[in-house]
Amino acid sequence: MNVTQIFLASTLYGAATLAAGIDAGAFPPAHRRILLTSNHSVTHEITPGLTGMPGFDALRPRFDEVRDWNAVIAPQHPSVWTPRPEDVPLWERQLRAAWGLGEDRVELVVESLQVPPAQGLCQVFPGAAVDVYADGLMSYGPTRVRLDPRIGMRVRRVLHLDLVPGLEPLLLTEFGVRAQSLPSADFLKVLAELTAYGRPPADVGESPAVLLGQYLAALELISAAEEEDLHVEMVRGAYARGHRELVFKPHPSAPAAYSRRAEEEARRLGARLTVIAEPVLAETLYERLRPALVVGCFSTGLLTASELYGIPVARTGTEAMLERLTPYENSNRIPLVLVDALLPDLAGADRLPGAGGDLPALVAAVGFTMQPRVLADRRAEAERYLAAGPTPETARYFRRRRLTALALPGGVPARLSFLPRNPAVRRAGRRHLRRFPVLRRLL
Repeated sequence: MNVTQIFLASTLYGAATLAAGIDAGAFPPAHRRILLTSNHSVTHEITPGLTGMPGFDALRPRFDEVRDWNAVIAPQHPSVWTPRPEDVPLWERQLRAAWGLGEDRVELVVESLQVPPAQGLCQVFPGAAVDVYADGLMSYGPTRVRLDPRIGMRVRRVLHLDLVPGLEPLLLTEFGVRAQSLPSADFLKVLAELTAYGRPPADVGESPAVLLGQYLAALELISAAEEEDLHVEMVRGAYARGHRELVFKPHPSAPAAYSRRAEEEARRLGARLTVIAEPVLAETLYERLRPALVVGCFSTGLLTASELYGIPVARTGTEAMLERLTPYENSNRIPLVLVDALLPDLAGADRLPGAGGDLPALVAAVGFTMQPRVLADRRAEAERYLAAGPTPETARYFRRRRLTALALPGGVPARLSFLPRNPAVRRAGRRHLRRFPVLRRLL
């Protein structure tokens, strides 16, 4: 029987990860390989998608054909649409006919399995085996929701770049899914191919400091004004470290206004700031510019710079983000903890990578407090870590209210530890949460 592999990608970084996996032989031979692209932009009708990104043509030859998921489900948006259960046989029959799949055995390779479009594609092909690949640091955190076993039990592997050596992803471990790292050398080879496309930044001096924007306001993590303040702090911090040549790489979806205050601050200090208007990967800039420093909040680009390119990095704004990130189970929490624990602060003393102590134990404990039902079998690990007493630095990764609600060490004093398990107290707590939903954001 012929095998058709369908690779779902929404970003150039994700497509590059898939290309590296194909080059490394991480996927078994197949009769056909289809790249299914998905544009998640709110205004996807007028926003260029993956195939319009500079460098996509370098990745294209790895696949037999490219299909557009947005066109398949139009006018529905790929970030919200999934098929109705009764319509699944119709959708599978339609796509098998439209894509010429016939009776082929279908294998799916997707990202972010817990949400559309990946979840919808897995529902359309209910008999397909599934591989999940990591597009960034979120795979080190727990699965965001309790996944339907009819999907979770079909997952064979979680493929990821080894951005934090020695740390295994928590994603989908509740189903016993094994993690497999992709060779860094193959990923770097793919990234080097992308540099031949697009226009190199003009008039940028040697060894600049690269500042990474993340568009945190769009995720409602901070306000637009606070995000601009963060960019200004990046400029000041890089200048204080002796850098006069600065390059700001905004998030592709960020408004142009987000860089204006940073430009004004650079002029005031006497530094030169170049804003990269072209939607290129941060890694492409690393290849082209060979920066002396990379600065960001908790971008995956910080870890790729440090681990894959050996570039000095620094973080800023992570302490404030730890205090404000809501709800507690926000999937950005693990990337934020990793960057804060491993990388030096832009304005403080340098800290060598690995300074996070027992990082696997820390991540398991934070992951359990985020998703205690999903990671129920990790409770003992979390209790051991918290009972040993986190250091003053790592204690800020946990909220006392959360520990109290989960009856974990570090919550209420021991003499009151019966309270979280007391039925009357729990009923009263649920009653107050129903009356005051805002309290959920504090837990």
